Amino acid sequence: MKRFSMFNENMKMADLILIKPGLILLLPRFNIPLGIGDKSVKALCEEHGVSAEFFMLVCNIYSFDDYIPSTEEVLSTDMSPLVSYLEESHRYYLGKRLPHIANHIDRIAKQVKGTAGSVLKHFFSEYTKEVVSHFNYEEQYVFPHLEKLAHGQADEDYVISDYVPGHTNIEDKLDDLTQIMFKYLPEEVMAYETIGAVFDILQLSEDLKKHSLIEEKVLVPYVEHLERSGLK
Repeated sequence: MKRFSMFNENMKMADLILIKPGLILLLPRFNIPLGIGDKSVKALCEEHGVSAEFFMLVCNIYSFDDYIPSTEEVLSTDMSPLVSYLEESHRYYLGKRLPHIANHIDRIAKQVKGTAGSVLKHFFSEYTKEVVSHFNYEEQYVFPHLEKLAHGQADEDYVISDYVPGHTNIEDKLDDLTQIMFKYLPEEVMAYETIGAVFDILQLSEDLKKHSLIEEKVLVPYVEHLERSGLK
C-alpha cells in the first residue's frame, strides 16, 4: 500500500492548504470554518468532530492522481464522517458550483446569435437534471443503507451491488461541454466570459472525478465489508 508522506495530521492546516490550495474547498464539506489560525489538522478535526484520519484520506485522494486507497486502508480508517461528507459535497455541487456555471452559460448564450445559445443552455440544463437524479438516488437508497449497516441494523431492501453497475461518471458530459465551447463558440463571445466558464467547468469536472473515486473506492468497499460482516 502506497503511503504519501507530504501530509500528516500534526501539520498546520494553513500549511496543508498552502501546499495544495484546492483543498480549501473541502473545509466547508467538513463544516470546518476558514478561521483556522495556527491549529493543526488534528486539532481542527477534533474541534469540529471530524475524524482526522478520514480527513487525511480525502486530502490524499484529492491531491495525488496516482493515489487510490486500498481496501485495507479503507477498512482501517474511521468511516463515520463518510455519509455527511458526501451529502455536503452534493449540496456544494447543487447549491454553489452548478448555479455558478449556469450563470456563465446564460451570459454566454445572450451573446450568441441564432439557436446556438439555447442549445448550450439546454445541454447544461439536462446535465444538471442528470446530476440531481444521480444524487437523489444515492441519498434515497445508498446512504440510508450504509447508515443502517454501520449502526448494526439489518437492511434486506437494498444491496450495494445494485448501485455499482449504474454508477455513472457524471463528469463525462462536462468534458463534452468544454469541447463544444472550445470548438464552436463564435468569436463575438467575450473571451474572459468563455475562459471563466471553461475554467469553472474544468475545476468542477476534476472535483467530480475525485468525488466518484471516493464513492467507488471508499464507499463501495466499506459497504461491501459491512454486508459481508453479517450486519445485513
